[in-house]
Amino acid sequence: MKNMQKQNGFTLIEIAIVLVIIGLLLGGVMKGQELINSAKVKNLATDFRNIPVFIYGYQDKFKALPGDDAGAVAHVGGTLATTPANSQGNGLIDGNWNSTTTTDESYLFWQHIRLAGLAPGSTITGATDYIPRNAVGGQIGITNAANSPITGLKGSYIICSDGISGKFAKQLDTTMDDGNTATGSMMVTATGTTTGGTPIPTTGTGGIVDDTTYLVCMGV
Repeated sequence: MKNMQKQNGFTLIEIAIVLVIIGLLLGGVMKGQELINSAKVKNLATDFRNIPVFIYGYQDKFKALPGDDAGAVAHVGGTLATTPANSQGNGLIDGNWNSTTTTDESYLFWQHIRLAGLAPGSTITGATDYIPRNAVGGQIGITNAANSPITGLKGSYIICSDGISGKFAKQLDTTMDDGNTATGSMMVTATGTTTGGTPIPTTGTGGIVDDTTYLVCMGV
């Protein structure tokens, strides 16, 4: 008789154990991704909360608005804004929220608060790392209500953060405002909008697509 070789295979118990381990690994990965996303939303929210603190800290120290400070050279050794002409000290942070014009008040806002020791970052205008970025790599900026990127958004100062996914935008609005991305003190519009954008969606949050990026602005 020919010797029959014994063939070994996995038992049902062994297969079940492997499936359980795979399930635990997948669950851990998903939970880890949730924690990462949660941390990003918290960082995005922190940006919106910190900028008013920078403004009030500067005002308390110099009785002027950063960027708009007519005495910026004497106060912090910073650059004096020259556009718009003769607008220094008028109580408004003029210029588009995403301005890259080195003489705009909204651009020089960042230099002034950094030189005042209120915020970290480069104080060299035009430097590649001068413009602040949020947790997802989008630009952060500030302007005034008249120059708001979003129609109907009210506030003395309009703080904007760009490149935020729809999923994060909805979470931000729920955390910091009324949960409706088209109403309240925080609104959402098309990414990159400079001025006068209509909030998306016009009602509710149903028009926000999770994987599409948006511009999120808050009035304070």
